[in-house]
Amino acid sequence: MPSSKLDWLESESAMVGHANSSDAFSFISKGWREVRDSADADLRLIKARANSFKNLATSFDREIENFFNSATTFYVPAIGSGSSPPAEIEFVKNLQLKISADRRVYASPSFSKKMLEKLKPRTRIRINLSSIKNAIVSEVEDGNGLRKWNRVRFGEFWGENESEEGKDVRAWEPIQALKTRLREFEMFEGFKNSDFVKKVKSSLRSICKYPEDSKEVLPLDVSELIACLVRKSGPFLDQIGISRGIASVLQSTGYCYDGGFWTDHTKHVPSDGKRHFAIVTTASLPWMTGTAVNPLFRAAYLAQSAKHNVTLLVPWLSMSDQKLVYLTPLTFSSPEEQEVYIRNWLEERIGFKPDFKISFYPGKFSKKRRSILPAGDTSQFVPSKDADIAILEEPEHLNWYHHGRRWTDKFNLVVGVVHTNYLEYIKREKNGAVQAFLVKHINNWVIRAHCHKVLRLSAATQDLPKSVICNVHGVNPKFLKIGDKVEEDRKLGNVAFSKGAYFLGKMVWAKGFRELIDLLAKHKHDLDGFNLDVFGNGEDADEVQSAAKKLELNVNFLSGRDHADDSSHGYKVFINPSVSDVLCTATAEALAMGKFVVCADHPSNDFFRSFRNCSTYKSSDDFIAKVKEALENEPLPLTPEERYNLSWEAATERFLEYSDLNKVLNNDRELESNGTDGKTISKSILTSSLTKAVDGGLAFAHYCITGNEFLRLCTGAIPGTRNYDEEHCKELHLSPQVENPIHTC
Repeated sequence: MPSSKLDWLESESAMVGHANSSDAFSFISKGWREVRDSADADLRLIKARANSFKNLATSFDREIENFFNSATTFYVPAIGSGSSPPAEIEFVKNLQLKISADRRVYASPSFSKKMLEKLKPRTRIRINLSSIKNAIVSEVEDGNGLRKWNRVRFGEFWGENESEEGKDVRAWEPIQALKTRLREFEMFEGFKNSDFVKKVKSSLRSICKYPEDSKEVLPLDVSELIACLVRKSGPFLDQIGISRGIASVLQSTGYCYDGGFWTDHTKHVPSDGKRHFAIVTTASLPWMTGTAVNPLFRAAYLAQSAKHNVTLLVPWLSMSDQKLVYLTPLTFSSPEEQEVYIRNWLEERIGFKPDFKISFYPGKFSKKRRSILPAGDTSQFVPSKDADIAILEEPEHLNWYHHGRRWTDKFNLVVGVVHTNYLEYIKREKNGAVQAFLVKHINNWVIRAHCHKVLRLSAATQDLPKSVICNVHGVNPKFLKIGDKVEEDRKLGNVAFSKGAYFLGKMVWAKGFRELIDLLAKHKHDLDGFNLDVFGNGEDADEVQSAAKKLELNVNFLSGRDHADDSSHGYKVFINPSVSDVLCTATAEALAMGKFVVCADHPSNDFFRSFRNCSTYKSSDDFIAKVKEALENEPLPLTPEERYNLSWEAATERFLEYSDLNKVLNNDRELESNGTDGKTISKSILTSSLTKAVDGGLAFAHYCITGNEFLRLCTGAIPGTRNYDEEHCKELHLSPQVENPIHTC
């Protein structure tokens, strides 16, 4: 291209740039003129109202004068009486003289002039818009004589780069005045050099898109700036008579802002490339229940992968509750002591030392519900830096009375695992149908509010929102080893099973004992010579034993024990008539040990139908036939596929697959390529906007209801469980919670 054309294009582009800048400032000038005209109109209106007030004052003067005239003519003394006018009349005359003198002063033109001078602006505001332009951009010439515009840097605007000789001559006068005032600002000691000011500047630099200027101090969000300002405002608040109640409350509650101003909520972004699983459950060892044992194994096998960090969060009970729940002389004086017991128990059974963390949250035992309920906000016991993926074991149970942060707001992904068929238990109680109806809808409510996905162990549970059916539990490896030993004995020609049938479980009517007593009583004469050993402890143990004794059943009751105990190895047939279980762990353990299992034809047993040693019955007559058949034959050895399906390795694979965690863990790079963080799970993938809005409304309503102590008690909550108590504070080394703080002045 010829040099002349190039010069022409450069000059044209420079003129266009200058023209655009001139148009912009002419637009600002027009806006300022409109503001000035509006201000003049307001001043004229003020003057008109002042004149109206003056006319009103004149009218008032006339009324006062009429009053004085009438007062002086009111008193007419009698002729020759020589009496003086009363004191009231003298007072009116004196008042008349004083008011007349004041009126002359206020009515004088000089007084009106002085008042108008005080009311009108002292100086006329004149803004040179070219100074604003020069404060923001500077016009310079390059080497070719062309003009271009350079933006003033953030530090230059605030005078941080001024030379020692003097200030920038282009600085706008109001900016200079502002700088002067800030330098003279002594409300807080060392305000300009404080961390607060540095962080404010850093935040402003981030807004202005100067990341290189904000490397030293991380920017603060709005709520952090407010909190920091409150903490720094002590001297000023004391001067104006306001106590520092807000700052003290922030400190006493351990306030820490972990949200973002522009984002929905802060999300865990792993810095080491590992995902963090927080497994929250409703029971803990030594209570031998499924929600204590299965989450413990899940934590161990998830942590076995080097890709995952795992925390198991279990309830901590006070000493009085421990004695009610554990039903053994074994109690713990501290969480550390219980953690040692849990780890030793686990390592004896899995054969390796798992690398995961055990934490405790405050819990209380409900005698009425026979379960442990959380006290306070359970989610706060998972640090925000670890709030990545939450696994809620029994999510409905954990959230019935949950009054705290929404799980789906704090965690990237929340997966619930349903263990218990609560509706079946409730139907057996008084007014069970009504209670079951209410609990069913409450369960749907809290699941929608707090979970992204739900795994149901079997179809025996209610059909919950966002749920799929899959058995994500395995068996203790110790049971598989017992099964291997049975197979070795069989190959050697030894008798593997020397005993008949048995049943093992918590001795409460709802755990299958009602069905068992009914079946045995109905066919008592059809099972000649049949003896059944029953292992278990529980609240209904006396009633169950009394009923069996009254019906003269061939049942031998023994104390509860671990299913892997040597005393259970010689039994050939495990009988489980329960229809209240979701997925009976004892049934899986019996199959792993190579035994026959006779169980009801029920959705809770669907997973076991494929095993050759499992027989299901549909009627009481069928029950008798299946029991006799099992007693007369020998169990078949487990196939490699059956053995693997019972293992926790297979259960962990099923869990990752059906919870969609495989997609999350394997597609991080794909998410990054699509413009997503890759470590933060996009909620748009999980739920639609409308569904998310509805779920958010349900969560808010649930939060409001659970915050009312009266409503909590009406629905069966333990009194005082909205927050943890002083006993939990001492035992778990927690800072006291501030309930309904009062900000005093």
